[in-house]
Amino acid sequence: MFFKSLIAAFSMYSRIPMPKVEWTDDYMRYSLCFFPFVGTVIGVVMLFVGSFLIEKCGPLLFGCVMTVIPVFITGGIHFDGFLDTMDGYCSYMNKEKRLEILKDPNSGAFAVIGGLVYFTLSIGFWSEADLEALRIISFGYVLSRALSGLGVVLFPLAKKNGMVSYFAEKSHKTKVKIILILFIIIDCAFLLTFNFFGGLAVILSSLICFIFHYYNCIKNFGGITGDLAGFFLQICELAILIVSVILL
Repeated sequence: MFFKSLIAAFSMYSRIPMPKVEWTDDYMRYSLCFFPFVGTVIGVVMLFVGSFLIEKCGPLLFGCVMTVIPVFITGGIHFDGFLDTMDGYCSYMNKEKRLEILKDPNSGAFAVIGGLVYFTLSIGFWSEADLEALRIISFGYVLSRALSGLGVVLFPLAKKNGMVSYFAEKSHKTKVKIILILFIIIDCAFLLTFNFFGGLAVILSSLICFIFHYYNCIKNFGGITGDLAGFFLQICELAILIVSVILL
């Protein structure tokens, strides 16, 4: 069950080739526990590629490559949620209408604008990152996914159908919460050990994003959805990047 739940998590949240497994309730019950492992893989790839490129190419090319690596690994699943949420959040409609906008497969003007702003900021700040910031940022991919998964099992659901509601209902919530909290504690310990000041800044910025995530979900959408979970993950990772570059 351990390996099949791991495979289910990687199959859902990445484009890394995995053996085919049957998506039974038993495997889905614990798949969220392995969500941070996807972040571990991304962090390792980012650290390895970034350490090689940072001295080999110019800042602009470095920023572009580092920005697109997570998109290639995940297939853009979380960024899709970011774009949908931008359309819903900026519509200034009621909760029901915003949820309808999240389901709309078409991208509106706010999604396009939000995506352009996001990639511009990401490329710009990555182009200013040094090796010390790169190491700190690499830990952030685990932290963002642990917090995102925690939100899925902690926050009320905005609707009774959809992937997040399926995960939330099938998950063994107590065990998932414990494991994700352990991931957060361990990742924070590594961050503080590696660079106390920088690690503390990353932790605080992530917690601020998580608080905003809760406020946004409840006030504007009535609960958590898959798109909102992806939106949080992208915002959290951008905040970690910005804080790491500015402070290190």
